Amino acid sequence: MPSNPHQDIVVPDEIRGRDPVLVMMPMPSDTNANGDIFGGWLLAQMDLAAGTAAYLFTRGIPVKTRAISEIEFHKPVYVGDKVSIYSSVVKVGNTSVTIKIESWVLRRKQMIYEKVTEGVFTMVAVGPDGRPTPVQGR
Repeated sequence: MPSNPHQDIVVPDEIRGRDPVLVMMPMPSDTNANGDIFGGWLLAQMDLAAGTAAYLFTRGIPVKTRAISEIEFHKPVYVGDKVSIYSSVVKVGNTSVTIKIESWVLRRKQMIYEKVTEGVFTMVAVGPDGRPTPVQGR
């Protein structure tokens, strides 16, 4: 039986055993003028993950982004890094869900994990008329 070439990868305690909401690999077309990944690309992925997490929490009620706060870009992301985005619900209101999002990368060459961004996203549940509606996941 062949050995696992990635068996020596250490998964940080913060993400061990957690399932990411979204996983992707940025491509050269996602870079900025400095050659690393454009922050707006990563922010868009975080927003998608927050929307997915809120949609699952509300059991299928559509959601819209109400606010994004406390965004921190800790480290750059590079072409070929495996980006995994994790979520945790931090507050539930009458019509909103506030979700902390963390982006981690598995560096392609070093095969190590690093947290690269984090932020807080407030998502609002909306009804068929597009107006706020009560959250059912409460």
